[in-house]
Amino acid sequence: MGPWPRGLRARLLVAFVLVTVLGAAAAAWSGAGSASTALVASAEQRLTEGLTGRIDAVTPQLPHPPDRDALDRLRAAAGPDTLVTYRNLRSADGDGTGLVTGELRTAVRTRHELVTQRITADGRPWLLIGTPVVITAPDGARTPSGIEVYSVHDLTGVERQIGGLAAAAAGTAALALPPAVLLALLASRSVLRPVRRLRDTAQRLADGDLGARLPPRGADELAELTATVNGMAESLQTSMTAMRRMQADARRFAADVSHELRTPLSTLTAVVEVLATAADGMPADARESAELAITETHRLVRLVEDLMEVSRFDAGTARLRLEETELTGAVRDCLRARGWLDRVDVEAPEEIRLRLDRRRLDVIMANLAGNALRHGGPPVRIRLSASREQVRAEVTDGGPGLPEQVVPQVFDRFYKADAVRTRTPGSGLGLAIALENARLHGGDLTAGNADGAGARFVLRLPRDGAVGVNGADGEDG
Repeated sequence: MGPWPRGLRARLLVAFVLVTVLGAAAAAWSGAGSASTALVASAEQRLTEGLTGRIDAVTPQLPHPPDRDALDRLRAAAGPDTLVTYRNLRSADGDGTGLVTGELRTAVRTRHELVTQRITADGRPWLLIGTPVVITAPDGARTPSGIEVYSVHDLTGVERQIGGLAAAAAGTAALALPPAVLLALLASRSVLRPVRRLRDTAQRLADGDLGARLPPRGADELAELTATVNGMAESLQTSMTAMRRMQADARRFAADVSHELRTPLSTLTAVVEVLATAADGMPADARESAELAITETHRLVRLVEDLMEVSRFDAGTARLRLEETELTGAVRDCLRARGWLDRVDVEAPEEIRLRLDRRRLDVIMANLAGNALRHGGPPVRIRLSASREQVRAEVTDGGPGLPEQVVPQVFDRFYKADAVRTRTPGSGLGLAIALENARLHGGDLTAGNADGAGARFVLRLPRDGAVGVNGADGEDG
């Protein structure tokens, strides 16, 4: 970012001060310029009138054509630094007469009237005045006499006065700065107060207080913005209330259905177990149908069990049964119970002991290892490690890995990466339940890909005892 201040208050203050200072400076500059022009014009008028008056007082006594004495008398009457000429005659007094320019003399001779010129010589301003002497006949006719008078005047005093005016104008502009800052502070406070209230209301909405509102005041743009924010909050609150009600209804429906299905499914499970024992003696077609019924029944039982587990997490009734556990042995027992011990490599450099819910650990590791065997490829490895703060279990496989777009959704409920394989084993709830179990222990479960290839899931559990969001050592609902 550049040096421009970021805060709205600072930007408003700087803009207000800049506008005030620039306005005061422009007014002072304009005033000083007008005053200096008036001073110069006044000085020029005073000097020309004085010179012409003195010349007019002497001219009637001069002979014509004039001699040298007449020119000297006219020069003496005109004042110091004066040059009087008539054809080849010349009468001068003072060093300043050397400043008379040829341009001025040409203008006087050709125009036959008083001419002024301002020049700067040796760093000082000068006013040059040139005028012809005119003879007035008894009938009033005026004819040039051929006599020319040039007078040189130093304007240093006038320039000093102009400098004083400019300094006074700059001082006036500087005096306007403190009141400008004070006014800017007062203005920014009144403008930003409703903005701060609107910000606080928006922050309350962001923090989950959907009932936060700000009464609009006045009829300006901020009042319109406040009304718009209130309308947005009202709409959001209505939508969130409806969504939460639908979510609660859906969870209650799933929990009720799962609970109601437990009894008939228990009966159905007993029936299919009997059917399984008799399947070997059935005809081929009947045996195939019986095996399909057995498989689908087991799948339905697993789905209901998973739904009931999810319902317990949603209701906040899931509890941990903590016990001292040796992690490596627990993981091997999980694999051994499912016949995967020879298909999964377990790497554990040391004995790792911690307090956790062994049944929930079994659910997590069974989901991770089962997914690696079904959807990944060999070799499937489980690496266990521990630090002072946490225990880490990393499950990797040699398959193609997780597509990039799948990783953010892999823990979503009922999500399957391949939508075509809707009949694959599993309910689509396994990883979601594994994540909930990890969080119940106060840990976490993440998904990604290994450096080479294949998927990688990492389970992290706290070393100093499991304390999850729903507490521990309680009873499952």
